[in-house]
Amino acid sequence: MNEFLMEADEGMLEFFSEIADVLQTFGISRAEAVARVNLAWGHRKFDPYPDLMCHEDADYWAHGIYYDNGRNDGTLVPYWEEDADRSSWLIKPPPPADSPAWTLPRES
Repeated sequence: MNEFLMEADEGMLEFFSEIADVLQTFGISRAEAVARVNLAWGHRKFDPYPDLMCHEDADYWAHGIYYDNGRNDGTLVPYWEEDADRSSWLIKPPPPADSPAWTLPRES
């Protein structure tokens, strides 16, 4: 089994791996990072690399997967803005323990 659930070519799978790499910089395990990416897009089929979503970089997608800007309006956090008020940002919960998004063993 692959880390990622989405139907994608090797280039796109590498892009998803880059997003998981960024997520790990937030202090979470590889298993949780991959599960978060799977939860976001595991049900989708992607065009060959570079799919349209590649117009944004891995940092952009990782921040949107991990943080909620506290506005509860579906907008992504403006992480690139130096003066963004990060005090209200919330960490989204990881996928539930029984979710198929978890494709790697969780670390204790």
